[in-house]
Amino acid sequence: MFRNAILGAVALTALSGAAIAQEKMRISLQLPLTSHLGENLVLFEKEVEERTGGAIDVEIYDSATLYKDKEVPAAVGSGAIEAGVASLTRYVGDAPVVDVFYMPFLFNTEEKVRAAVAEGSPVRTVLEEEIAKTGGQVLYWQAYGGAILLSQGGPIRTPEDMKGKKARVFGKTLGDFVTAAGGAPTLISGSEQYLAYQRGTVDVGMTGVSGVKSRKLWEVMDTITKTNHANIEFVVVVNSDWWAGLSPELQGHIKAAAQVAQDDVRDRMSGIEAAAYKAAEENGMTIVELSDAELSAWQEVAQPVYDAYLEATGEAGQKILDALGAGGS
Repeated sequence: MFRNAILGAVALTALSGAAIAQEKMRISLQLPLTSHLGENLVLFEKEVEERTGGAIDVEIYDSATLYKDKEVPAAVGSGAIEAGVASLTRYVGDAPVVDVFYMPFLFNTEEKVRAAVAEGSPVRTVLEEEIAKTGGQVLYWQAYGGAILLSQGGPIRTPEDMKGKKARVFGKTLGDFVTAAGGAPTLISGSEQYLAYQRGTVDVGMTGVSGVKSRKLWEVMDTITKTNHANIEFVVVVNSDWWAGLSPELQGHIKAAAQVAQDDVRDRMSGIEAAAYKAAEENGMTIVELSDAELSAWQEVAQPVYDAYLEATGEAGQKILDALGAGGS
C-alpha cells in the first residue's frame, strides 16, 4: 500500500510537470542577448513564464542562430517557429506601407514616434493589419532608435559625400533615400554588417547607434554621422495559428507580458542611445553633429522617396501620410 502511494505521488508529480511546460514559444532574434532588444526579450521571457506559471516555455535563439532577420517573416508566417523579432521593413515585400517609419525625416520628434506606435493609432492599426496577412501577427513593438550613418576616414555630412559610394541599407525606402542622395544602396542583414564593413563590401553603414555598441562596429568603422533620418522599429511577431491555439487565459498573460516589455524598451530608448554614443566615443569613434544647412541638404533630396512610397502603397500609404500630416506631393 505504501509502495502504491509512492508510485501515485510520483505519477502525480510527473503529470504536474508535464502540465507546466505544455507550450514552447521559440523566438528568433538577429541580435545578441547583450543588445537592448535581447535584454528586452529576456524581460518578456521572465514575465511570460511567471504569469503563466511555466505553462509557456519561452526559448530565445539570439544572434541569428536559427534565422537571419530577412528570413523571420516567412519562418513565423509558415509556423516553422512560433515567434520572431524582425525590423519592420522586413515586411515591405508583402506590405509596402510598413516603410513609413523609414521615410526620411518624417519622425523627427519623440512625440511623433510615440503617437504613431500607440495602440489603436491609424498608423499602427494599418500596419498590423497588413502584417497579419502574412500568417504572423504583431505581439508588441520594440524601439530601436534613430538611423545614423557610419563611415571610415571621415564623415558623411551631406548628400555630396554620399555620391558614388556603396551604402548598407536594411529596407527598400532606405535604399531609395541613398539613391536619391547619389549613392548605391546594398541590402545587408544586420548580422552580416560587421563583415561587410570589415571587407569593404560597402563604404557607408546605416544602423541604429545601439547596434554600434552591441556589434562593436567601432572595430571596423571610425565615424558616426547623426542624421537621424529614420526611426527604426522592430516588431515581435507570433504565428497566427499557434496564437489561435492558445487558451484566452494564456493569450491574456502573454499580452500583459508584452505590454510590460514594450513600455520598458520605449521608455529606456533615449538612455540606451546615450550610453551607446558614449561607448562609441570611448572606443575611438568620432561623433558628428550636422548643422542646420547640412540637415536641409539631406531633406531637399528626400522628395523622390515620398513619391516612390505613395506609388508603391497607393491609398493605404496616402491614408497614413495624411494621418501624420505629411500628405506628399
